[in-house]
Amino acid sequence: MEPSKGWDLPGRILMGPGPSNVSPRVLRAMSMPLVGHLDPSFIQLMEEVKDLLRYVFRTRNEVTIPVSGTGSAGMETCLVNLVEPGDPVLVCVNGLFGQRMCDIVTRVGGELGRLDAEWGSIVDPAQVRKALDRGKVKVVAIVHAETSTGVLQPLEEIGKTVREHGQLLIVDAVTSLGGHPVETDGWRIDACYSGTQKCLSCPPGLSPVTFSDRAMETVRNRRSPVQSWYLDMGLLFKYWGEERAYHHTAPISANYALREALRLIREEGLEARYARHELNQTALVAGLEAMGLELLVAEGYRLWSLTTVKIPEQVSDAAVRGRLLTEYGIEIGGGLGPLKGRVWRIGLMGESSTRNNVMLLLLALDEILRQQGMNVEPGAGTRAAGDVYARHGARDSAA
Repeated sequence: MEPSKGWDLPGRILMGPGPSNVSPRVLRAMSMPLVGHLDPSFIQLMEEVKDLLRYVFRTRNEVTIPVSGTGSAGMETCLVNLVEPGDPVLVCVNGLFGQRMCDIVTRVGGELGRLDAEWGSIVDPAQVRKALDRGKVKVVAIVHAETSTGVLQPLEEIGKTVREHGQLLIVDAVTSLGGHPVETDGWRIDACYSGTQKCLSCPPGLSPVTFSDRAMETVRNRRSPVQSWYLDMGLLFKYWGEERAYHHTAPISANYALREALRLIREEGLEARYARHELNQTALVAGLEAMGLELLVAEGYRLWSLTTVKIPEQVSDAAVRGRLLTEYGIEIGGGLGPLKGRVWRIGLMGESSTRNNVMLLLLALDEILRQQGMNVEPGAGTRAAGDVYARHGARDSAA
């Protein structure tokens, strides 16, 4: 038998709904020698990671840790810990990930109530208040950054309403944390989760979560054990907290990477990072619209980290995405659920949110769309985006 041969993976510019590109510093951190998950040096790293996560989540919550698993594990962690059989739960649904919350609620035996909004639209805070006024609810769950649609959900008023009514608020910040303000304490969020592979620009495999004191009190006072042993926050925090009690073997290298990714965020500064994401998305939108493309989400509710573009009728979804990947090395995403074949999802997250990426994508789309028969004025997209950067004094090398 011949010895196995290695393979070369192609370099990609990741501009889809995740993962995003990763800094060489993060990749180098992952190659550091392994230590044990109870080694004093790793315990010190754990404390650094918790402090850095509090910085990004904008919280003082003691229970702020990375769960071993992707963002979906964070979703399950929040719901299985805070929802017991028979608990009334209101889930706000305006996309795929709100639907997933509903699925988990029913699996753990919660009494599901849905507040639906059209995909591509926000959930109206006034409707949330009406729903809470009508009946008893223990938990409200909502998506801050709906990855399937590109909608940014306003949360401040909803957080205030939920707290006034005495419920717990669970928030999905998978596609916003590190790219948009997430004010965990300021918006009165009780449990929030994210993923490392989006705006944090870290390889997938960890899900940062934060639980308020109110949420942890709910966990401690449960009538029944948490359905998931692996995701039981009471047990997890005995490992991440002062006890250091063995729970599972933490993914050492993934935590090395997360620490370095979070250090990069702190070095850049949250406000500067938000401004970078906003500027690059503004330039992208200007370029897309100058090419005659239409966006799914109304202005004012668009994510800076993920833009959804309606696919023109005469254009082949698969052909455009295929050519972007094979000829330019650019990955963008297609639609999900009822939006499948109807939209492209273009990510500008973390390391991938750069002027160079915006301009290259617009240049590539210019060529591909014209070859698909779309009437695009040559260079219109890059000129419009360039005008945005010129107005903001941005340099060509702006990260």
